[in-house]
Amino acid sequence: MSAFGWRIDLTSSKDKIARLPRVVIAGRPNVGKSTLFNRILKKRQAITDPTPGVTRDTIKQRCFLKGQEIMLMDTGGFKLERDDDFDELVSEKSLNMLQEGDLVLFMMDVNDITSEDETFIEHLRAHKEKVLIVVNKVDFPEKENEIWNLYSLGFEEIIGISATHGRNIEELYGKILSMIDFSRFDGSRESEYEPDISIAILGKPNSGKSTLVNKLTGKENAIVSPIAGTTRDVVEGRFSYKGQQFKVLDTAGIRRKKKVVENVEYYSVNRAFKAIDDADIILLLIDVNEGLTDQDKKITQQIVNKGKGVIQVLNKWDTTDGSKETWDKTKERVEFLFPILSFAPIMAVSGLKGTGVDKLLDEVQKVYRQLTKRIETSVLNESLMVWTDFTPIPSVKNRRYKIRYMTQVSSHPVKFLAFVNRFSGFPDSYKRYIMNQIRKEFGMSKIPISLELKERS
Repeated sequence: MSAFGWRIDLTSSKDKIARLPRVVIAGRPNVGKSTLFNRILKKRQAITDPTPGVTRDTIKQRCFLKGQEIMLMDTGGFKLERDDDFDELVSEKSLNMLQEGDLVLFMMDVNDITSEDETFIEHLRAHKEKVLIVVNKVDFPEKENEIWNLYSLGFEEIIGISATHGRNIEELYGKILSMIDFSRFDGSRESEYEPDISIAILGKPNSGKSTLVNKLTGKENAIVSPIAGTTRDVVEGRFSYKGQQFKVLDTAGIRRKKKVVENVEYYSVNRAFKAIDDADIILLLIDVNEGLTDQDKKITQQIVNKGKGVIQVLNKWDTTDGSKETWDKTKERVEFLFPILSFAPIMAVSGLKGTGVDKLLDEVQKVYRQLTKRIETSVLNESLMVWTDFTPIPSVKNRRYKIRYMTQVSSHPVKFLAFVNRFSGFPDSYKRYIMNQIRKEFGMSKIPISLELKERS
């Protein structure tokens, strides 16, 4: 186990491999890998676009093929002409996935066989027995004849499909199932690994989200690069900490709308916002060297509106002097700029070095316990009587107000409903007073709560 102590891996038992079989979709950019990934999943999980190289990180999803469960993995495109170190990272990760996969679906475009295809094929020869050549964009039966020439590549298993139109997809499923020996795998452990807590990491581009995800999971789940906007799809990782299972979602960096000009980035940002719905707790990552932006504030509004737990994470703390004075000044500035998050904890970490991460996860567990807390109606109303006796509701224009009773209608998000004798003109200040008393008395100081008033005569 690593020094951090929270990582989990699914290792082999004596008889069977204790995980689901991994089916890796690989190939050069723009041959339809993500389209096929979405077709198999029957939903739009991966971003697709005519722009080459849209998929960067490897994204994975459990799914069933004719009753058999697999782990399907979509990879970034392999390039020969690499414009920068980033292309190198994507291509290297795609090649590394050949080792991890139990079956490799190598995708080619029937209309265009390139030198990148030929070079990738040379890397595949060492894994020949687990490679299925999938020739895409065979949209018409007439295109089938062009597939026969590809048998000269030396691979026995080849099939022509149209990922866009669904042509020959059922036949592809049959090929996949015939090439996997399911008796070698025990996916029960992986299948039962449902997270206790789901975390989404949000923040502006290049604030260190992917670095933190990789530190948490102990794996290179996400590609890390100094290029802003590296992550596009939502990348999922898993780990355990102090007896609880966690799922962590690495999201695309969110920028101001006028800067979101590409279709790809538009979908990336939308998915980042959707990750808020899928998570229990949001880690709002703030680069301590760059401070806060208006876009950070817009993210927080979305989080609070949905009643999610949130922790403000000052990342790259290792680049500061780490003094109490620096901490106090930074914390004070964050609190001043984010009054809407007055309840939210503020933590300092280094995603790169791992310092502060244990304390951050401890805080995540505390926030989650508050999110899932339920208060009995009788206990709540006993406290309500004490609060209203101690601080009566002020009259407004000679109108007297009374809270008849109150109940908690939901946890996660935490919502309360109070029945009042008169709704119109009920003092907002008193509503805030009641919410503050709930936080204080029932240990809900770290989460957003809402209180709705309903008139009952």
